[in-house]
Amino acid sequence: MAAPIIPASLSTPAIAPPSLAGTQPTGGAVFQSAFADAISRVESFQANAHSSVERFLNGEGEELHHVALATQQAELSFQLFMQVRNKIVSAYQEVMRMQV
Repeated sequence: MAAPIIPASLSTPAIAPPSLAGTQPTGGAVFQSAFADAISRVESFQANAHSSVERFLNGEGEELHHVALATQQAELSFQLFMQVRNKIVSAYQEVMRMQV
């Protein structure tokens, strides 16, 4: 049985689909909550990387490869977020150029 390459503490949680139970939120509310959730996840990855670097620099027993993994995870999550944002802006601009 092989151990996972990335510890569970560094793995990204799965994105859950919006709940279908109860009242149905409007499309804008679903998008807004998904966007806010994505922003908070990127911020949490960056905060985790920052605290990992601080612990390493203070000599609190943080290992260098954990610091490198945390910073790369924060960087990749930010890059992914920016690419998704760019695609959303591009799609919005394309819809606005459509003639009715």
